[in-house]
Amino acid sequence: MIQFVQAAHIASGSIRSSKLRSALTTLGIVIGIAAVIINASLGASFNQFFTNEVASVGSNFIIAYSDQPNLFYESELEIIENTPGILGVSPRKIISGEINYLSDTKSVSIVGVNGDFQEIQGIKMEEGSFLTDKDIYSAVLGYDLAKEEFGRSISHRSTVDIAFRQEDGTLVRKSFKVKGVLEDSKETIVGGDGSTDMIIYIPISTMNEMTGEQDYGAFFAMAESSENIRKISDEVDKRLARNFGIPQRDIEDEDAKPYTIFNQVDVLEETEALGAALSSFLLVLALVSLFVGSIGIMNIMLVTVTERTREIGIMKSVGYSSSNIQSLFLLESVMVSVFGGLMGTAIGGFGAYILENALKLPPVFPFKLIEIGILVSVLVGVGAGLYPARKAASMNPVDALRYE
Repeated sequence: MIQFVQAAHIASGSIRSSKLRSALTTLGIVIGIAAVIINASLGASFNQFFTNEVASVGSNFIIAYSDQPNLFYESELEIIENTPGILGVSPRKIISGEINYLSDTKSVSIVGVNGDFQEIQGIKMEEGSFLTDKDIYSAVLGYDLAKEEFGRSISHRSTVDIAFRQEDGTLVRKSFKVKGVLEDSKETIVGGDGSTDMIIYIPISTMNEMTGEQDYGAFFAMAESSENIRKISDEVDKRLARNFGIPQRDIEDEDAKPYTIFNQVDVLEETEALGAALSSFLLVLALVSLFVGSIGIMNIMLVTVTERTREIGIMKSVGYSSSNIQSLFLLESVMVSVFGGLMGTAIGGFGAYILENALKLPPVFPFKLIEIGILVSVLVGVGAGLYPARKAASMNPVDALRYE
């Protein structure tokens, strides 16, 4: 049996004798492995990004909303407040309105909430403080609205005018003290409020007083723990369904209910499924590149076998067995593939880091990808080199010596 060191020396000599061909063959594996590493790392980064986004918009939240007006009132708020496991609940209502500051007027989305909304949604303040249940004509502004939309930045303790237009066309305008400014987040709130940087929060009681309405658009609640959030959410759902006269048998039928309810766990499961689908898609694209690279190795090894036919005949005539010949050619294929795999892994890791920073994704590089990259490159080398190696080993030494 030929020794490994001797086999490696012969295989490396063969690789060095055709530097350009070996380099081009290796390039195919480098591209394939780098693509696998980059796409797998990007998939993990997207999953982490989705998880961070959901976590950043609140703790153990449960949201009930409806597209129908005049559905949710104070009675529904009390139902949710009295549900076991609910630590806090805030009604929420969004209406388009106007804000006036220093004779400059902007059209904005105005959100009516109560004091629990900050903790439920995980809202962070740049300056000042959030609303409390004791506030009446107080407002909290998004960062961009306060700092960039007007000629002068609005700070807390400033005064702004907020106006709503009632159904009969009457314009109701009141002066509000700016109690706080939200942190510059550039994020989107779960539940449809849009970017927090361009909205205004005011007490929902004040909003309904100005608009002459009494209903609420949605409820944002917080469960006592993430472990029980689904159970608590189901209990809220049952109580609301009973309140609206929905039969027990139809509670699972979303079309039978005039509202929709979901929780943080539901959102996490959906984002994880989306992330998994995206990761799978990216990985399939990368595997196509790797497959093309493996075909390149097989093609080059077949050409090498043909070019070295006389050499194979000489080796067999001086005592090399068929298994020795097969091992030599297989080792040559694996060496090319592993070298390309190592380079591809390094390039892929660096490329993933650059892309994740460019896309503003959390940098995630599972180090098991290094092991996977090397393992895959070995498997590619064995798979691509097996047929050419067997072809070389099966040659008749007499016919091989006569080959021109």
